[in-house]
Amino acid sequence: NLSGANLSGANLSGANLSGANLSRANLSEANLSGANLSRADLSGANLIEANLSEANLSGANLSGANLSGADLGRANLSRANLSGADLSGADLSGANLRRADLIGANLSEANLIGADVSRTRFSSITRGLSEESKQDLIERGAIFEDAPGEEAFVRSPVPGGRR
Repeated sequence: NLSGANLSGANLSGANLSGANLSRANLSEANLSGANLSRADLSGANLIEANLSEANLSGANLSGANLSGADLGRANLSRANLSGADLSGADLSGANLRRADLIGANLSEANLIGADVSRTRFSSITRGLSEESKQDLIERGAIFEDAPGEEAFVRSPVPGGRR
């Protein structure tokens, strides 16, 4: 249980923190590259400019976390809860976001190039996405929910694709 701990600038590269309680912890500028944070509770955590490249965050709770400027390149965020998280300026290139929840997240200036967004949930209150970006994400398999339980798709360029 590291809830509320001050780990700012810590070198936790490759650490096994699977299932750890890091809620409201200060991990700003920490090195967590390659760390195992699967199923960890990072809700409300400060991860500003943290290095989480290639980290395993599958099933982690990052709701309300501040990840602005964080490096999440090639990180595994499958099934992670990122609802209401601040990902402004974050690098999510090549990240696995399959089935992650990004409803209400701030994605202003975030890099999603090459990210796997299959069945990733976004909503009209997900900030920082242009209409063009939304269309691109939908074409890559993302789901935009405008109201609870309502899914929005665009016409697929593939014959027989769903709308």
